Amino acid sequence: MSQPIYILGGAQTDFARNWAREDLEIYDMFAEALRSGIKNAGIEPCDIEVGHVGNFVGDLFAGQGLIGGFFGQLYPELASLPTSRHEAACASGSIAILSAMRDIEAGHYNVACVLGLELMRNVNGQTGAAYLGAARWIGHEADNADFPWPHMFDRITKEYDKRYGINSDHLNAIAEINFYNAKQNPYAQTRGWNFPEGCFSDNDTLNPVIDGAVRKMDCGQITDGAACIILAGQSAAKDYAARKGLALADIPRIKGWGHHSAPILLETKLQLSADQPLLFPHAKATLDDARRRAGVMALTDLDGMETHDCFSVTEYMAIDHSGLTAPGESWKAIEEGRIAKDGNFPINASGGLIGLGHPVGATGVRMVLDCANQVSGKAGDCQIADAENMITFNVGGSTTTCASFVVGVGSKA
Repeated sequence: MSQPIYILGGAQTDFARNWAREDLEIYDMFAEALRSGIKNAGIEPCDIEVGHVGNFVGDLFAGQGLIGGFFGQLYPELASLPTSRHEAACASGSIAILSAMRDIEAGHYNVACVLGLELMRNVNGQTGAAYLGAARWIGHEADNADFPWPHMFDRITKEYDKRYGINSDHLNAIAEINFYNAKQNPYAQTRGWNFPEGCFSDNDTLNPVIDGAVRKMDCGQITDGAACIILAGQSAAKDYAARKGLALADIPRIKGWGHHSAPILLETKLQLSADQPLLFPHAKATLDDARRRAGVMALTDLDGMETHDCFSVTEYMAIDHSGLTAPGESWKAIEEGRIAKDGNFPINASGGLIGLGHPVGATGVRMVLDCANQVSGKAGDCQIADAENMITFNVGGSTTTCASFVVGVGSKA
C-alpha cells in the first residue's frame, strides 16, 4: 500500500428495523447512517472531500438510482461533493471502500466517506429473490429455481461433498454459532429471536429444506440497513489525532487489501478449479493478497475474521480458503471450537450475515466497521479479547467478486 488508510469512525443502522413499515424510504436510511457516522468520527460534514456509495439493487427494490446525490441533499456543505456509486452484488460495499482508498492514495482527496446500504424488506419474498438473482448470469443458470441463491449454494455444497465429503452437522454448527453471537449484538436482526431445541439439525419441521442441502437456518437474512465509515490518509489522520489527543497508532487503519473477480457462471468457476486443491482459487488469492499487503505471514497471526456467510457453506468455504485448515478440512476448526468467539480464531463475532443480517450493499462496509471496533476495543458484548488485527472476506455472487481487508492498530503490520 502506498500509504496507510485510517478509519476515523463510522456507524451502522439497527438491522432489525423494517423501514417501509415505518413509512420511511432509502433516503432516510442513508441520512441516519451518515449523520451517525459523522458524529461517531467526531468530524464536521464539511471535512468530507469525496463520497462513495455501495449499493446493489436500489433501482429494483426502491426504484432509486443516483444515490450519491443524497450527500448534498442532507448537508448543504456537501452540495458539490464529488460522489460515485459502486455495484458488485454482495461485495458492493467493499468495492466502494477500495475506490475511496484509491482516491486517497492518489492524493486526490484526504478524507472520504463510504456508505453502503440496501432497502430489501419492502417487497414479498418471491419478488426479493428475483431481484437478488440479478447477480447470477440471467438466462444461463438457476432460471427455473424459485430462489436462485439457495439453489446456487446448494450446488457449491454438493461440489464440496463430491470433492471432500461434507457433514451437515458442521454447517448447522456454523449457523448456531452465528445466531448465538448475534444475541450479543445490539444491531442484529435476529437478536430477539427464539430458537427451539433441535432447530440446528436436519429436522425437516424445525429446520425445513429451502433447496437441496440448504435449510432455513443456513441462510443469511433479508435485511434493511446501512453502514458508514470515514476514511483518511496519513496527513489528515495525523491532524485528526492531534486535535483529538490520540496516538496515531491507536487509530484503526486498513493495512492490506485483496480483490479478485472470476467468471460469472458458477459452473465455469468449478470447471476451472477441477484439478486444484480448493474450489475457488481466486478467493484464496484475495485473502492471501490482503495478508501479504499487510505484512502478515500467517492467518493465525491475526485475531479473527468477519466473513461472508450468505449461507453456512460460504463460511465453511472461507475457513479452508483462508488457510485456517487444509482444503476440505474446515470441519476440524468447527469441531475444535476454534471459530467460536472464545476460540483461538473467532469468526463472525458480530453474528455475520446469518445472525446480524445482510443488507447487501452495506455488508462490506459493515464488516470493516466491525473490525475497526474490534481492534479499538469498542465492540461491546461482541468484543474479541485482545484483538489488534482482523481480516474481512466479502463475496459478490457465486464468488464472482471477492474482496478482503486487514484492519488493525499499532505501529507494526
